[in-house]
Amino acid sequence: MIKYFFSNKDDNNIAFHVEDKKTDVEKNRFYLSEKNGFKLENLKYMNQTHGRNIHVVTADSKALQENCDALICNEKNVSLMVMVADCIPVLLYDESNNVIAVAHAGRNGTFLNITQKTAQQMLSKFSCKEEDIHVVLGPSIQKCCYEVSSEMENTVINKYGLEFTHKRHIDLQAINKKQLTDIGIKSENILVSKICTKCSGENYYSYRLDNKCGRFAGVISLL
Repeated sequence: MIKYFFSNKDDNNIAFHVEDKKTDVEKNRFYLSEKNGFKLENLKYMNQTHGRNIHVVTADSKALQENCDALICNEKNVSLMVMVADCIPVLLYDESNNVIAVAHAGRNGTFLNITQKTAQQMLSKFSCKEEDIHVVLGPSIQKCCYEVSSEMENTVINKYGLEFTHKRHIDLQAINKKQLTDIGIKSENILVSKICTKCSGENYYSYRLDNKCGRFAGVISLL
């Protein structure tokens, strides 16, 4: 069985790397595991670097995976976590083959095709089929608020096309979805949250609103 969820501000900060006490973060993670029914000792998470490194993990892997932005696992009783505050928390799963994955897709990760590459590893290393892979792009900064420089906008236009920008605002969600459909993932199997972490008023951290904010999490478990 596969279960997933996204935390929010009610769950408090989940990340160790922001300005928060380690003991408080540990408590927050414990309460999160109790609330959502996963074992904290089976949680794998990342030192995210806005890169394209992908780690395959097992139940015996270290909890913290250094220098990576995606995790894949096919062992039961393991939970994978991605932490964000505007970047896209991506959850991927194949229930037919019992494979789960997470990816951290900010602008750099998106340009490096981190979500697409994670799906490709599910296909190549775990014998998943395109039609069986489901993807959830969680709450994140949306095109309405993701304003960039003119130079960055031109980069997006040249690399992906005009439809992914509007008046210096870029659509990371649509780019990630295109990268997935380009390799055969079905559009109907890709769920894209419409919640903008910056302007929606919903209960999520946003780095663009507060650069000292905490992080919320996307967690997926294979039980």
